[in-house]
Amino acid sequence: MALTLQPGQAQDYPTRAVEFIVPWAPGGGSDVLMRIIANNITPYFGADMPVINIGGVGGTVGLAEAASRAADGYTISQVHEGLLTATAVGMTDLAWDDFEPIALMTASPQYLVAGANQPFETFEGMVEYAQANPNALTIGVTLGGVPHLHAAMIAEAFDIEWRYVGYEGTGERIRAVVGGNLDLAIGDVSSSLQFAENGDLRFLASGSEERVEQTPDIPTFAELGAELDLLITRGIVMPKGAPEEAQARLEAALEDLSRDETFIQQVNNAGADVLFRGREDYFAYLDSLSETVARLSEVIAP
Repeated sequence: MALTLQPGQAQDYPTRAVEFIVPWAPGGGSDVLMRIIANNITPYFGADMPVINIGGVGGTVGLAEAASRAADGYTISQVHEGLLTATAVGMTDLAWDDFEPIALMTASPQYLVAGANQPFETFEGMVEYAQANPNALTIGVTLGGVPHLHAAMIAEAFDIEWRYVGYEGTGERIRAVVGGNLDLAIGDVSSSLQFAENGDLRFLASGSEERVEQTPDIPTFAELGAELDLLITRGIVMPKGAPEEAQARLEAALEDLSRDETFIQQVNNAGADVLFRGREDYFAYLDSLSETVARLSEVIAP
């Protein structure tokens, strides 16, 4: 439930544009989905949200910049499981609770994708090939990040070995698959569907609980024999100590946006679902998730 603002608060904040630091390069799932938020929030929030992409080191460069900004409500950023993983493996000193969690907004199933020129067309064919040729296949991930963890979970579940190649963002590694520089990658609908429709790559399996509307012919990992839930959830944060007025105002605007049918459709078209959780619930979610990531971090620790 959105918080009710006192008279005058809506006029007090915001009084100017709020910069939205997306800590990833253009073209990936985070960039696409956060731009959908930025492009639709103004009627509910009362100010524009210009997007600034600051990629690097698994999203931590942009988040470090966001954390260093004045805690005045005029900078926001985005986190997902990648920050929790980077913290757990020692990639960064930043942690999710160095920010003010405002709202969880989207959830995106992750896919295993392959180049169109591979000697297999299905997930089962990939497993057979990989088992017959250990470490022959390369897979693009964010080293030390959630895609690395997801790929390691797949390898463990299906008793295969492959070589991990690091790329900063989803868009970058998908382009590497399309260009023939990688065999496989962890991707999502927003970064990969157009290439699949063009015949430049193939979806092999989905990390969702059920088949996804945009990819109805792609089996889930559960259908393929492993209960793997591979999702990336994305939420909005402010620098630590941001004014309560600003936090409450943004939370209320994001909750209103989460019910907007045009916004929901755009998010769905990008291969994600709208999943709103306000400040209290989002804090609890991140707190619980951080414990899970800590338990699994040794799988991908440098």
